[in-house]
Amino acid sequence: MIEARRASVDDVPAIASLHVDRLPRGFLTTLGPRFLHRLYTRMLTVPGAHVLVADRDDGDIAGFIATAGDTRALYREFLRRDAASAALGSLRAILRAPRQVWETLRYGMGGADDLPPAEILSIAVAPGAAGKGVGGALVARALEEFRADGIDAARVVTVVDNEPALRMYERAGFHRHHVTEVHAGTAQQVLVWP
Repeated sequence: MIEARRASVDDVPAIASLHVDRLPRGFLTTLGPRFLHRLYTRMLTVPGAHVLVADRDDGDIAGFIATAGDTRALYREFLRRDAASAALGSLRAILRAPRQVWETLRYGMGGADDLPPAEILSIAVAPGAAGKGVGGALVARALEEFRADGIDAARVVTVVDNEPALRMYERAGFHRHHVTEVHAGTAQQVLVWP
């Protein structure tokens, strides 16, 4: 059985590296490992946010999942505490893609009225652990964390052609809500649980 645990600060470098490696199409990946390191470190301290990891037998991380009980609250806290230093470390990427930065902030800070504020923000599974149920176990544990926090509805967004992810979320009880474009030109499926 795959066990997931709460991440620690010591796990953050591996989480940031896994994010870059396994989520190459994501905009946050273009901001680099230093930006991701700061983001995931902040998530460890924000109430209602969770970063969970599954370990391999050799001690390496098999996968991770990051969630927020309220995405807007997480983004506000990150902007308040980390925006300046995160921007300095990722200035080139930000200057190359100011529209994507704005779209990411608008999505995270806006939110549609008919969508729950809780969200699965990212999930990645190491290549050697893919296809072994790690992703499903991480999603199940994330939903347990939501329930423990009194949250009974959440959303997740993934690219429309990521069929393995869509099936995984649907097996966990998510249903397809609508298609959107967080970033212009990239169709993404929004799913809602339950």
